[in-house]
Amino acid sequence: MAGFPVAGQVSQLPVRDVATGKRRQSRPAERHASKLLICRASERDSLGATGYHDPTTMKYALPLHPPAIVNAAGKALKNFEPRLPTGEITLNVIDNWRAAHNHPLNVFYVTMRARAKRINETAVTAQRIKRMESILGKLLKQRTMHLAQMQDIGGCRAVVRDIASLEKLVHEYESRTSVHQLAGKKDYLSDPKPDGYRSVHLVFRYNGGTKKAKYTGMRIEIQLRTSLQHIWATAVEAAGTFTKQALKSNQGSAEWLRFFACMSSWFAMRENCPPVPGVPTELRELASEIEELDTKLHVVTVLQSFNVTARQAGAALGMKYFLLSLDPIGRTLDFSGFKADQSEEANTAYTELEQLNVHHAGSQAVLVSVDSIKALRRAYPNYFLDTTRFVREVARIVRMVRESDPASSGRGRLSANVKRPNI
Repeated sequence: MAGFPVAGQVSQLPVRDVATGKRRQSRPAERHASKLLICRASERDSLGATGYHDPTTMKYALPLHPPAIVNAAGKALKNFEPRLPTGEITLNVIDNWRAAHNHPLNVFYVTMRARAKRINETAVTAQRIKRMESILGKLLKQRTMHLAQMQDIGGCRAVVRDIASLEKLVHEYESRTSVHQLAGKKDYLSDPKPDGYRSVHLVFRYNGGTKKAKYTGMRIEIQLRTSLQHIWATAVEAAGTFTKQALKSNQGSAEWLRFFACMSSWFAMRENCPPVPGVPTELRELASEIEELDTKLHVVTVLQSFNVTARQAGAALGMKYFLLSLDPIGRTLDFSGFKADQSEEANTAYTELEQLNVHHAGSQAVLVSVDSIKALRRAYPNYFLDTTRFVREVARIVRMVRESDPASSGRGRLSANVKRPNI
């Protein structure tokens, strides 16, 4: 435990409860993250956290450590070890590995954006670097995973209009040759997750050739979705934030999880895709269950109550990166922009913001890249707690059920004359 400041006091750090706003004792997982991030502030080596070289000649961070050291740092993170046996500071190694994904990530993002816009000019595209909290959570959940092989530290996403557009975009990737290796594909449209998640994931290994050889082998994940799939996924994240449940990880209230699974199946029907396993496949039964769950959970009312005040720091025009910080207690979203040549500053600010947020349960920070402020809200409505489109869909189903049989509110009854929903 050497290297941690006053470990006994740190383990008793109070945090603010997201649901009540009151201070409470931190839980083990929160204390784990708190101690590790406090260590980040108390111990620094001569290379710094991210390992940037001269910013006048180097736009992106270079990976400074071989995979064996990166994997050792991942293991140390899981085991709450501030230093590696070889002397490196655990979080410095991980910070550098994370920041080094920015170059290959940008390469894949530029291609993805061009392809998505050719197919659907209103497509929403974005890229992001995975949050430290999420990296730790994934390592704890998948205990045998090696950090150097984590495939979504750098991730980009395209949201297109409909299934036809999505199929064309996937075909673009599968039919074209590339210097980069397609290392994996997960088709959650043909085989939805039990919790209702639907999307197509492509994982590539970057090939840097001779000029960018240090990045070769780094994995980047590309997520391709339709608009309906996107509003579902962002509603799950927003609801999880304020109900303080890990709904995105299929954890929490069984009724909330069931509700989102049912809504996903409803959207799948609209897109003529396979339904979610274990969910009614008959339209009337599915709509009736959604209405019944809404009555129990007050879904529409709860989601409509979510709102934040967005506060922008500095100019936004011409910015490539945006650093977002969501405080669900204060219901504020602060964000600031960084230019394309400020990758170093953006990642340093990201690291420091995660450190500041560690004592505030529920607070989230993320570094993303989008084309504009307008695109920022469309790409990440969950950070704005914007569930407007999703709520509209739920309200439409509830209204349809109750108008079909006004006496059935909350009891799940839908008359036989209700037709299949149109896309």
